[in-house]
Amino acid sequence: MDFSFPKNEKLKSKKLIEQLFIEGRSINHFPLKLIYLKTVFDDNSIVKTGVIAPKKNFKKASDRNHIKRLLREVYRLNKPLLFNNIEGNFAFMILYLGKDMPNYQLVEEKMKGLLTKFHEKNLHEKSL
Repeated sequence: MDFSFPKNEKLKSKKLIEQLFIEGRSINHFPLKLIYLKTVFDDNSIVKTGVIAPKKNFKKASDRNHIKRLLREVYRLNKPLLFNNIEGNFAFMILYLGKDMPNYQLVEEKMKGLLTKFHEKNLHEKSL
């Protein structure tokens, strides 16, 4: 499995982001929240992902950027958990909800839990 996070896997479309927040479903694993939406992409992407760190909790842009870098890195390294078990195309938005500056171990542990919850929920929805 490729551990890269190429440009075609990044969520950039404003329309799709708006649709994601309106129609998307969510999973919480504090301090992370995953909003997802099953969709179709023009390119051959399976998943497109974006990350958010709230300005309300982190006033300094450098802190928000640090959190977003951390979220992208942990997602990139744990992407095989998702890609090996997924059917269909999804748009993801990963939000950091905590009030404290996170460390790598915490984010990695919570990201693995979040992706596992998504996989279980996705399997359950398919069986219905």
